[in-house]
Amino acid sequence: MKVRGARQNNLKNIDVDIPRDAFVVFTGISGSGKSSLAFGTLYAEAQRRYLESVAPYARRLIDQAGVPEVDAIDGLPPAVALQQQRGSANARSSVGSVTTLSSLVRMLYSRVGEYPRNQPMLYAEDFSPNTVAGACPTCHGIGRVYDATEATMVPDDTLTIRERAIAAWPPAWHGQNLRDILVSLGYDVDTPWRDLPKKDRDWILFTDETPTVPVYAGLSPEQTRVALKRRMEPSYQGTFTGARRYVLETFANTKSALMKKRVSQYIIGRDCPTCQGKRLKREALSVTFAGLDIAEFGDLTLLKLRDLLIPIAQGEFGTAEATTKGHILGKAARDAAVERRVAAGGSAHKSAPDVRRTPNLSDEKRVAAQRLASELLERIGALVDLGLGYISLDRSTPTLSSGELQRLRLATQLSSQLFGVVYVLDEPSAGLHPADGEALLTILERLKAAGNSLFVVEHDLDVIRHAEWLVDVGPGAGEKGGEVIYSGPIAGLADVEASITRRYLFDKRVPNDRTPREARAWLRLEGVTRNNLHGLDVELPIGCFTAVTGVSGSGKSSLVSQALPELVAEHLGGPSPAAEEDDVDPLLDVAREATGGRIVAGLEHVRRLVRVDQKPIGRTPRSNLSTYSGMFDHVRRIFADTPLARRRHYSPGRFSFNVAQGRCPVCEGEGYVMVELQFLPSVFAPCSTCHGSRYNPQTLEVEWNGRNIAQVLELTVDDACDFFAGEASVMRSLDVLREIGLGYLRLGQPATELSGGEAQRIKLATELQRAQRGNTIYILDEPTSGLHPSDGDRLMQHLQGLVDAGNTVVVVEHDMRAITQADWIIDLGPGAGEDGGRIVASGVPGVVAEAEGSLTARYLKAAL
Repeated sequence: MKVRGARQNNLKNIDVDIPRDAFVVFTGISGSGKSSLAFGTLYAEAQRRYLESVAPYARRLIDQAGVPEVDAIDGLPPAVALQQQRGSANARSSVGSVTTLSSLVRMLYSRVGEYPRNQPMLYAEDFSPNTVAGACPTCHGIGRVYDATEATMVPDDTLTIRERAIAAWPPAWHGQNLRDILVSLGYDVDTPWRDLPKKDRDWILFTDETPTVPVYAGLSPEQTRVALKRRMEPSYQGTFTGARRYVLETFANTKSALMKKRVSQYIIGRDCPTCQGKRLKREALSVTFAGLDIAEFGDLTLLKLRDLLIPIAQGEFGTAEATTKGHILGKAARDAAVERRVAAGGSAHKSAPDVRRTPNLSDEKRVAAQRLASELLERIGALVDLGLGYISLDRSTPTLSSGELQRLRLATQLSSQLFGVVYVLDEPSAGLHPADGEALLTILERLKAAGNSLFVVEHDLDVIRHAEWLVDVGPGAGEKGGEVIYSGPIAGLADVEASITRRYLFDKRVPNDRTPREARAWLRLEGVTRNNLHGLDVELPIGCFTAVTGVSGSGKSSLVSQALPELVAEHLGGPSPAAEEDDVDPLLDVAREATGGRIVAGLEHVRRLVRVDQKPIGRTPRSNLSTYSGMFDHVRRIFADTPLARRRHYSPGRFSFNVAQGRCPVCEGEGYVMVELQFLPSVFAPCSTCHGSRYNPQTLEVEWNGRNIAQVLELTVDDACDFFAGEASVMRSLDVLREIGLGYLRLGQPATELSGGEAQRIKLATELQRAQRGNTIYILDEPTSGLHPSDGDRLMQHLQGLVDAGNTVVVVEHDMRAITQADWIIDLGPGAGEDGGRIVASGVPGVVAEAEGSLTARYLKAAL
């Protein structure tokens, strides 16, 4: 494959030859241009060529990568991209739909399910919540409905209606109007809400009636009664709307984002009362297989599904129910299933035919069941091999990590049996324990053995060492990168002095001889319950660097990212981490399992808690590196303090592209306009008025040190360090950003262009620039994920610096190089899902490396 003149993003007109039918790894530090070459150039061009053969109308339905800046690429086969990306916030998307396993399950229930007597056979689409034929008529296949309760709409029941007890009602005149209508209707608005008759409270909140009555504005209730009796001329005729009706209608119909956000705080999502959250119509839920309806089948983990399907695939139909009713479902799940049936108005005993009739199936059904079970087992096997056996088919994709989602797609490609394509993968090892990494390499080798090429952007040294061909991009990041330093067999990189990757692959490793810190005190948690943690007792050293390890799904994030911050926040009096998440659709906000347990010692040493996660720093291009870090506030003050700005009375707000005074009126500060090309990807063209600068001409006339505000936003962090030298308020942010390995990012780089790792480091840099007072717990989830080993080392220096300043750092981590630098390790496991959630080993790295029964120990020992 010959690439000539690639100029995408920071690539510097590069030429490179890459072999086909090989395992090729692209390496280089963060921001060097690896993804620009692999995804922005090779994959984008392969997709463009393929789409030229697709009907123009169909092209409009496909998310297109755009046309890359490259002179020529010869020998490029079709490509499939498997990128690191979060699951879309779609309530209908699940593990089963992403992997297409749901289609096979629906066929299984349609063809060989047990039907109630006299019910006709259903088609496969009747078992899909995403079709009109199968969806529950109440919730339309989502499983949840919007609702507003008395508790959400009346947060303080000691208030009267006149004192705005019904907080969900609109503010200002509209709310006053509704209160005046209640007076005309004869309701008491001056008695505390909790003292009103329940009948009155329910009507005011939940009625769908909309009576129209005369309103006498400004009159007291007594005066209103007199006016009504005398039939005096009213101020106007007012129409009443119940509180719930107002909230739900406003949420559904308002065009105002502010109004929608206001009413959303009074809305909750709850399981649909018709299908009990199962998303399907009753006829579909009445069909069972192995004693389970299709929703219960989808709730089983993949490991349990495998155990259930093995005897069926082998033709042993008589054992299906015994298997299901035994260890597959478990007593708690069986009891819950009975409770759901009773709550739905049914009997505690299923009316569907007993699954013990299964051995008497017709020969056709037996063959169909065997064939479908075998096909399901083959696909499930690949998912289990990738360490995903702990997830279930009905788990929604928004709850998956980007690494889990990529592995789901990877396993799905195995079953597609494509030949002669290029698979372009974005850090497939991210979020994987080394034990799962070995299974990943096996899957990748199987894809290659099937006659495909593998192009993998990767930082993990074990994956890199398995490459047949290596393309190293760099030498630096941003403007200092964009060149191919080396392209060839991996051994040849050992002679390339300019490569940073070479040092980690070939230089002799220095043994880690640092002495772990001693704990100042211990934070003791008892009886922690969350997801697969059941009554866990754990001790975390105060004033130390603690790494929590274990295979994917062992309970690390449940402990560190959920239980720990919630229990600490509860004692510190701050909002819970869940409450801090904005803009969560109530339908997607499935009731979170409450964290159980308590902190019994050590809280006197904790004054503050900071979570640094990989969520985006903003959802629109208006949020960027400089605005998030607070640096832009100081930059705007500098510009407002120039002589010309002072003469024109420009405030710092004038230099914000979000404020009407200073921004371009045509693009409203976006800097570009979208040009819709009907059959091609939409083109984002620079605004013809401001030419991409985002500002109006008057604002751009103000300069500081020879640059206007738009030119400053185009500077990289490295360049800005030279430009703002001497400006302490700005340098405080810039120094930390550069030290943490983000010197290649532009100050105005939109948040939407940042990876999860970059977003996490920006959050960390924002925290690091604050004065350190000690006694803070910092919680990070896989901070080295997506980082080149050199960037990981720089990050670890800063985290160790936080501990040296008297703080406590707790990280979830898979990278053994980072784990060896911890003062204390807590290893969870021994497996994933129900096989995890227990402490396998804890102690200093040397102790954990010798622990028996720990999957981490073997890899830790090799790294020490």
